Amino acid sequence: MARRIIVLGLGNILLRDEGVGVRVVEALAEQYALPAGVEVVDGGTVGMDLLDTLAGCDHLLICDAVQTGAPPGSVVTLTDAEVPALFQTRYSPHQLGLSEVLATLILMEEAPAAITLIGVVPVDLDLGAELSPEVAAVVDQAVERVAAELTALGFPLTRR
Repeated sequence: MARRIIVLGLGNILLRDEGVGVRVVEALAEQYALPAGVEVVDGGTVGMDLLDTLAGCDHLLICDAVQTGAPPGSVVTLTDAEVPALFQTRYSPHQLGLSEVLATLILMEEAPAAITLIGVVPVDLDLGAELSPEVAAVVDQAVERVAAELTALGFPLTRR
């Protein structure tokens, strides 16, 4: 049976660095040809409407702005149990939605077998459509982490 990997970009692109997850998946789709079995999803500010999209995927790879205690502008990687724990403390409006989606998928017995989060610690969450210079400077680093994760999962990417 073919494996299904979802790369989910989260964030509000109108709140500067809060939109970094969406910007990372946009850059990933621009820079790489994605193999069969890998789907990139712009989840924006996530809602329960993502249930069907995420149900039954083998690996959910989330890209998002995260507060982990690391310095602003850092790229961090969290896996499996670390991910829901991060979202227990509400940091942004969409994180509550993601927690609900993941909890519902567990109840439906459709939860992803594995979850990885590639996060960027934000610098500026004020109104604005542009990423802060510090966060913009690490978008490619985050894209490369996503590409490395996909390759490790057996889905090597080809540059466009």
